Amino acid sequence: MKLQRMNRRALTLGALAVSGALALTACGSDDTGSKSSGGGSSASAGVANTSSIKCDNAKGQLLADGSSAQKNAIDAWTAAFSQACQGVQINYKGSGSGAGVTAFTQGQLAFAGSDSALKPEDVEASKKVCTGGGQGIDLPMVGGPIAVGYNLPGVDNLVLDATTLAKIFNSDIKTWDDPAIKKLNPNAKLPSTKISAFHRSDESGTTDNFTKYLKAAAPSVWGKYSGGKAWQAPGGQSAPQSAGVAQQVKQTAGAIGYFELSYAKDMTTAAIDTGASSPVKPSTDAASKAIADAKVVGTGKDLALKLNYTTKADGAYPMVLVTYEIVCDKGNKADTLPATKAFLGYIASTDGQSILTQNSYAPIPDAIISKVRTTIEGLS
Repeated sequence: MKLQRMNRRALTLGALAVSGALALTACGSDDTGSKSSGGGSSASAGVANTSSIKCDNAKGQLLADGSSAQKNAIDAWTAAFSQACQGVQINYKGSGSGAGVTAFTQGQLAFAGSDSALKPEDVEASKKVCTGGGQGIDLPMVGGPIAVGYNLPGVDNLVLDATTLAKIFNSDIKTWDDPAIKKLNPNAKLPSTKISAFHRSDESGTTDNFTKYLKAAAPSVWGKYSGGKAWQAPGGQSAPQSAGVAQQVKQTAGAIGYFELSYAKDMTTAAIDTGASSPVKPSTDAASKAIADAKVVGTGKDLALKLNYTTKADGAYPMVLVTYEIVCDKGNKADTLPATKAFLGYIASTDGQSILTQNSYAPIPDAIISKVRTTIEGLS
C-alpha cells in the first residue's frame, strides 16, 4: 500500500538521521489533544514513533536557539519530526540559555530554549516582538538531572554533599585528598591530585540551576552569591556550553564539572548525599522524583515552575533543571506559527516525551505537560 511505502521510507530516513548516540524508542498514543488515526502504536527499538506528528500545513524554516542542556533532546526530536514533516527545516543552535533568550526578545527566533524561566525584564522585552498584546511565556518541556562528572582514575563511587561541592567550586577545597572529601568517602583511595573545577564561560541556565542548588543546600558557602546564568565564584576554569565543559573534564586529570546527564556518557559521576537514607546518583528516575515536587508559579499561560532543591526524599536527586521552550502566547509570526505549533505539539505529546528517557532526560510530569499541550493548541 502507498501508506506502507511512505512509512518504510520515513523509517529509513530516520535511521540515517539519528546518530548512534541518540537511539530512540517511543510508544503510546497521541496526547496532544488532537485525535490520532488509530490507537497508540509501538516503535521499533532505535526508531522514533512518528504516528502522532501532525504537520498541519507546517512548512519553511524554524530558527531556534538557547539551552545547550536540551540540545541532544532537540536533535532527537528534530530527526523524528523531519521524517513526518519534510517541508519544515528546524535549525536549533544550542548556544546557551542567555543567548537564546536575548535572540528571542530581539525577534530573531521562532522559539527559544532556556533552563531558567523568563525574568520580568525579559517578558517586558518580548512584548516588542510578540504583536497584538502578546508576550513570551515559559513552557516546561525537558527535565533532567545536572550531573557532576569527574576525572579521577581509580575512584569510581565518589560521594559529595552540597557543602563540599560548594567549597570545591568556590576554590576552598583544592585537592582530592581534602579531609572533607575523605570523610564522605572513607573507603576510597583519594590521591593528592589538584582539583580542576570547570564551570560555564557563557551565560547558562545550567549554571543558574546548579548554583540555585548550592545556594539553597549550602547557604553557608554559596549564600553570598546572588546567582543567575553567569558564573560568579572566583577561580576555577571555564568552557563554553555543556559539551565544552564535559569535554574538558574528560581530557583533564583531576577535573570536575557540571552538565546535563546526557553529556556524561563514558564518564563517572558523583552521588549526592542529601541526608536521605543513602546517596543518590543522577538518573532520569531520580530526577523525576524531584521534578514531581515542583510547583507551577507562572501566571496566565506562563507555566514557570519552582523546584525543590533541598529535597531529602529517598531516591530523589536534588540537582535538577527544567528546560522551557519560550514562545509568544499570541502575536507569533504568521509564516512560522504553523510549524512552531506542530513541532512544539509533537515534543509535548506522549510520543515526544517518551523519547526523553532514551536520551538521559526526564519527561515532564503528566499534571504539568497536560497544561503545556493545552497552551500550545491556543498559540496564535
